[in-house]
Amino acid sequence: MSRVDYLRLVLAIRRQLLRRGRVIMAIDGRCGSGKTTLAAKLQKQLHCSVFHMDDFFLRPEQRTEERFAAPGENVDHERFLEEVLLPLRSAQAVTYRPFSCARQQLGEPVTTEPSCLTIVEGAYACHPDLWAYYDLRVFLTVDPETQMSRIEARSGPEKAQQFRDRWIPFEEKYFKAFDVQARCDMCFSG
Repeated sequence: MSRVDYLRLVLAIRRQLLRRGRVIMAIDGRCGSGKTTLAAKLQKQLHCSVFHMDDFFLRPEQRTEERFAAPGENVDHERFLEEVLLPLRSAQAVTYRPFSCARQQLGEPVTTEPSCLTIVEGAYACHPDLWAYYDLRVFLTVDPETQMSRIEARSGPEKAQQFRDRWIPFEEKYFKAFDVQARCDMCFSG
């Protein structure tokens, strides 16, 4: 993301904050596009809360062929809505249990107090069941070569192959089915 794009985004966030007082923003986009990095940078500069869709991976018992066959269903958006977005909309504290990929189960509860700006980052953040809860929606994209080199650098060649064969096709199916990139308020190259 260029410096100019970053400043445009910060300006859009500040406008929303002036207009609404409290803002919930989604950063969706392709894996390896910089969603987590952007959220961390905004958190440092704007002192906001950040929630990661990666904490809402499906539990093993939820991973059915039927669920994986539908676009956007390989994240527990139902639990995210119930545990995070509904309390945030009511300006209440959020308590949720992040999913641990290492243990394949939910971890210990985490509580986050509401803040003026909350960022939800990760693929599937703009799922249709979550869309209406956001005040600002941002999409990050990345070219396939850069995407794969970033994934391999952070996860290694074996995991990168899993991303190429499984997770990226799931994401692309979701982006296409719901026209996520075109519907977002802002789109940037990560």
